Amino acid sequence: MSNAHDQADQRRGWLFVVVQAVLLVTLLWLPQGNDWPTSSAVRVAGSILVLVGLGLVIVASMRLGRALTPNPAPNGRGALQVHGLYRFARHPIYSGVLLIVVGLVIPSANLWSLAVGIVTGVFFDYKARWEERRLALRFPDYEAYARRTGRFFPWRGRSGYGSAGE
Repeated sequence: MSNAHDQADQRRGWLFVVVQAVLLVTLLWLPQGNDWPTSSAVRVAGSILVLVGLGLVIVASMRLGRALTPNPAPNGRGALQVHGLYRFARHPIYSGVLLIVVGLVIPSANLWSLAVGIVTGVFFDYKARWEERRLALRFPDYEAYARRTGRFFPWRGRSGYGSAGE
């Protein structure tokens, strides 16, 4: 890849970071609602999902070590991770964030929170597909890894790179 292309990927990567932050802050900022019934069991389940999601984010982040960066553009400081949580999902950090989102949305009883949660899920799918195309260029073994490993969760489903924009 050319230096200009790497710089463009870095800029686009930082744009992803900003959009992600806006979505997550918006989700946290929205008030509780009464658009659907909730119970203490629903609130406890939401809290458990948030805690499990945080755990996934922490463990997966530690596995990346010095290659960890908020920018999804590969930074050249690490190897392809295929062990630990990465054995089960290609993006376990994103998986954790998505669990946090679900854990916040379900007990919120707020349609706006639900809408932001859905947009956040679509956004992370798009971001992951964009990142995967760059990882496939950087790591020759990425395509084989993607064929045997689910994007966010252990089941494989569709594991292609999609058509997230260049």
